Amino acid sequence: MKTFSKDHVSILIGVIGFIIPFFLSIPGLSEAGHVALSVFIIAAIFWMFEPVPIYATSIMVILLQVFFLSKQGVLFPEVTAEYTPNGYTDFIGTLANPIIILFLGGFVLADAAVKYDLDKNLTRILLKPFGSKPKFIILGLMVVTGLLSAFMSNTATTAMMMTVILPIIAKTEVSDPLRIGLALSIPFAANIGGIATPIGTPPNAVVIGALSNQGIDIAFTEWMVLAGPLVIIVLFVTWLVLLWMFKPETDSIPLDLKGTFQKNSSAILVYLVFGATVILWVTESLHGIGSSIIALIPVTVLALTGILDKDGIRQLPWEVLWLVAGGISLGISMEGTGLAEWIITNIEWSIFSPVFMIIIFSLVAIVMSNFLSHTVSATLLIPLAVSLATSGVAGEGFSLVLISLVIGVSASLAMMLPISTPPNAIAISTGTLKTKHMTRAGLVIGLFGLIMVTLYALFYWPLILN
Repeated sequence: MKTFSKDHVSILIGVIGFIIPFFLSIPGLSEAGHVALSVFIIAAIFWMFEPVPIYATSIMVILLQVFFLSKQGVLFPEVTAEYTPNGYTDFIGTLANPIIILFLGGFVLADAAVKYDLDKNLTRILLKPFGSKPKFIILGLMVVTGLLSAFMSNTATTAMMMTVILPIIAKTEVSDPLRIGLALSIPFAANIGGIATPIGTPPNAVVIGALSNQGIDIAFTEWMVLAGPLVIIVLFVTWLVLLWMFKPETDSIPLDLKGTFQKNSSAILVYLVFGATVILWVTESLHGIGSSIIALIPVTVLALTGILDKDGIRQLPWEVLWLVAGGISLGISMEGTGLAEWIITNIEWSIFSPVFMIIIFSLVAIVMSNFLSHTVSATLLIPLAVSLATSGVAGEGFSLVLISLVIGVSASLAMMLPISTPPNAIAISTGTLKTKHMTRAGLVIGLFGLIMVTLYALFYWPLILN
């Protein structure tokens, strides 16, 4: 007799959760809000338990919204007193949202950099100044990883950097804690470094997409000004934590950093396009060209020259783009139907101070992201936070940008478990460390991150945003 698997049970729970709101009459929630609640429940369950791939859930979210919540759907073809339905293109259009294009440009650049060894050669050059002392080697690895992950996928950066450190680990004694420190330095630095730029990690895209839907555009450089100082501090403290917890017993490790840049015409073109794109991104405030528009330059140039061929296009991480698009789409319906506002207004926020709410949102984001995907956690929390900020119930000084930054940044600071983020899983797969090592270090860094996010939200970010 065939038994139900965990995935079957999760699907059943999700479907039941989707159906229930259709038969409820929740006071204060519009009819369209009930439908949006159905979509939110099945999306949350599917994203949390992953009975199907998370990107498939995002596509399902868009389909359900088109079918049940758009003007061209079956339930709300006309404007009602409670709900003005979106056109179906508002939901489908999230697949080509400017944030999606921005990330697409980042993925294309990263793919070309890997193809022509630009990432490895930059690593070789950047590591040279750090010498042969273990503590400085760890610092160098973290700086390089953080810089690369600011412009490349955290997962791809970790995978590449692991090939750099495995020979270093092989030169150390099995009993030396340095091995653990080295193995943890890469995923931790990748997660932290991704916070630095809009294209560094998907939670950043969730934040920017939500703000864009509210008419607030954050320039590439502005994001770096907001997040960069925090990244530097957390990265430095993470280095100190790793040295404290896993003190090296070796005095010196010679590094073999041989290698040369490719000099063929295609490689040179990649170097030029990569450099030009990054320069245009970080100087956006000077020339006024949007970062999403700039992102089309590498996509177009590399495709026209054949460097990005059809195989390369197929291998791009489209599932990440679909996941982000589904999250943006979910936020549209939660806001438009009044569901997010209903959830927020049923909590007596006036009894909480702004400081308490910042801490709570940061803590919830970190805790959720340790057990769920960082992107999923941000996707579920951002629409609620946006509604809280726009409703005015959070009190004076609690801005939309502020609460979004708190959640987006905090989600990326969750690093306690192998399941927290793909870079952690890659590090565990090397066999160099155990989960308990990651949990101990990740807990300390997460708590420090919580403190830093709170301080930045209270003092630094308001100063920059005003």
